[in-house]
Formats: sequence, C-alpha cells, structure tokens
Amino acid sequence: METRKRSLLKAVIWNVIGLVTMSLVGLAATGSAAVGGTMALANTAIGFTMYLLYERVWSRIRWGRHV
Repeated sequence: METRKRSLLKAVIWNVIGLVTMSLVGLAATGSAAVGGTMALANTAIGFTMYLLYERVWSRIRWGRHV
C-alpha cells in the first residue's frame, strides 16, 4: 500500500506540471495571463482533489496486484 505522503507528493508534482501547462493553454486561448491563470488555478484545485481521492481509492483495491 502506498503511504499518504507518497500519494500527496505525487499529486503535488503532477499538479504543478498541470498548472504550468494549463496556464499556457489559458493564455493562448484568451490572450490574458490573468484569465488563463485563474482558469489554471481552478483546474488545478479540482484536479488535485480528484487525483488524491482517485489514488486513495485505487490503493485499497487489490485486483490486478501481484503480492
């Protein structure tokens, strides 16, 4: 089973990558760094929460694991 610290660190790193990417996409789509950044922050907050929940659920599922 994965520790909570590991799950949290993986989620933080993944979301930093997503935040940068989404900021660039938002900037390109809107032409505004402020609007693009706001979109990226909202996406990151939602994505971070969902990723943590997703990882914790899958850490409890034994199917497909080799022990």
